[in-house]
This record gives sequence, structure tokens and C-alpha cells, in this order.
Amino acid sequence: MPAPTDATPAPTVAVIGGGQLARMLAEPAAAMGIPLRLLAEAEGVSAAQVVPDQVVGDYTDLATLRRVVKGCDVVTFDHEHVPTGHLHALERELAVRPGPDALVHAQDKALMRDRLGALGAPCPRSAVVSAVEDVAAFGFPCVLKTTRGGYDGRGVWFVSSPDECAPAFQAAGRGGVRILAEERVDFRRELSALVARSPSGQVAAYPVVQSTQIDGICHEVVAPAPGLDPELALQAQRIAMRLATELDVTGILAVELFETTDGRVLVNELAMRPHNTGHWSQDGAVTSQFENHLRAVLDLPLGVPDARTLWTVMVNILGGPTRTGRLYDGYPHALARDPRLRVHLYGKEPRPGRKVGHVNAYGDDLDDCLERARHAAAWFRGDLGETSE
Repeated sequence: MPAPTDATPAPTVAVIGGGQLARMLAEPAAAMGIPLRLLAEAEGVSAAQVVPDQVVGDYTDLATLRRVVKGCDVVTFDHEHVPTGHLHALERELAVRPGPDALVHAQDKALMRDRLGALGAPCPRSAVVSAVEDVAAFGFPCVLKTTRGGYDGRGVWFVSSPDECAPAFQAAGRGGVRILAEERVDFRRELSALVARSPSGQVAAYPVVQSTQIDGICHEVVAPAPGLDPELALQAQRIAMRLATELDVTGILAVELFETTDGRVLVNELAMRPHNTGHWSQDGAVTSQFENHLRAVLDLPLGVPDARTLWTVMVNILGGPTRTGRLYDGYPHALARDPRLRVHLYGKEPRPGRKVGHVNAYGDDLDDCLERARHAAAWFRGDLGETSE
């Protein structure tokens, strides 16, 4: 076999899903000379605007998946919804990272809770429930979740009485999924411990961050989590590293956690892909979560996850139209006011509640970073007037 030359293509990575996470993989892929092939759910979606090698199709159709991955070396994901059986079928053709035996724990919350319990990971009390009577026996108040398909607050209900349970069971019936009941945790704040893991077992742990969720949607992230006890931060990182290893995760694993009022951390959710709570790393870390995800799925040495500066604040741009209807028109004011600001837009049409971009502000003064990032995000959303400073 001839030796590789500069003209020999690098391994091609197939990415299933055309959202903003796939879009943001494209920048480090281009810098590293790694070709991407995209399965987009529709023409012109976020990632399809920047990845030229693309197929438009249904990720639940195995024939479409096989067409996309043909000739690729590895496949990874923008979301966690590809059927597990399809992933097992693809494993016979190329490297699936993360693999189906790992990914199922991010797809099914009941399986996740069972496995985490077996591993002794600290978790809220939980149980699968089939009827209102089961919820009553579990105890009110509690949280009801669909075991599959929920994200960004969808498929989650906070209930305090039997009368409030009906919508959850109706949704479960329509979707053919089970309902998980979890205790309503008394927590100070939400944290996220993000790690990257390669097939060879190398793990890189990012600083633990604080996230602010409103109606189940991430609004703001502060890296690192202010005032977090160093021992608790280390415990959170160790939990994430252990779960990545025990579940055999390849790529990014985000472990969302509660910091309880009595000084513990409990695992809330898992995500096995680049995650909203890691977007700060694009501008605030030595190696972004997106580059480390690519390095991991290709089994390349991982990059340093350390913070570049004392503080980084990420604020999502959620929804509504700007004064002119174009997000782009937010740039003149935002960039003139704050030349150090970093803005990431997703190429999505603005509508209420939709994630259409985010801003990162970094520096040595946390209050200053918070003000700058919040102002910029509000300006892009159109929440501030023309003369606002």
C-alpha cells in the first residue's frame, strides 16, 4: 500500500443531524482538514449551510443512514434520537461513536437511572410509574418525565397533586413511552461537568460550570461555577470521568448535576454529544468541546480543556426578531460596544423561545462578563431599544 501523501484525504466523519451542534463542528473540522458528511433533516437547516457534503433524509430510516455513512470512517451525532437498532446495524460497517450501548443511556432516562444506580452514582430518588396511583405512592411533589424523546423542557412536568398528572400520561400514550417519576430536589443551582473521552481511554475534564435554566432551556452558563467548593468540583469531575469510562462513551459527555442545599451533587441528566453548557469553551478554553469531540471520535490525542481566562460567560440568544427582522443587524451595536465579544449565530429563523445563537464574554471580572454577555444577547433578541447603551 502506498504511503499517505498530503493529497490523501483524511478520514471522513459522518454527522447525523443538521442542528447548530453539527454546524459548530464544521469550524474545527475545517481547521484540522477533516471532511464532514452531514445527514440533514431538511434543506437549508443550520449545519447544511456550512457543510457542503450532505444528504437530506430521515434519521429513522436505516437505508438513508447507510447511504450517508458509505465511505466514511466514523459516524457521530448532533442529537441522540437515532434508533438503537439502527446504530447496532451501522456498527457492522464503521465506527459508531458514541456506540449504541453507551448512547442508549442518554436516550432512555429509565435505563440511565437503573445503570447509574448500579454504579452507585449519586442520583435523585426515581421510579417508573404507569398510573396516577403509582405517582401518589411515589410521593408528591415530584417531577414526571417521558423516558425517551424529551429535551429543552419538553416531556417534563412538575406535579403536586393527582389532577396534575394527566398531561404526562397522555403524552406517554401518544409517544409510546414510559413515565419516570423523580423526587423534586431541593437544590441551590445547576452545574455541568463536561468531559471528552477517546476510544483509547484518554479523558479530558473541563472546569465545572454553573448553568441557569428557565422553563427547561439553558439561558446562561458561567465558567467556572462561582464559589463552588473545590472538593465538590473535583467530585463532579470524578463522577463525569467515571461515567464516561463505565458507559464506554466516546466523544463529549455532559453530566448535568444539581448542587443541593445540603452540599451534595446529584446527577440530573446525561448528554453524549457537544452540549449547550460547553459552548463557553469555544472562546474560553484552550481546546473547545467541538474540537475535542472530533479528536475523540477519531481517537486522536485530546486537547487541553483548561480555561484561557479567569471567567467566561455564555448567554443564549433565544427567539424573537430584531428591530429589522435580521439577527445580523445586531452586530454593529454589539461589536462596537464590546470589541472583545464573541458572537455565534446558527443561521436559524428567529422565533420565540428558539435557540438562534449565543454570545461569549470573557475576562477577569465576573460582573463585567455577565453584564456584557447579557446586554449583547438582549440586543440581538431585540429586547433593548435603539438608544440603549
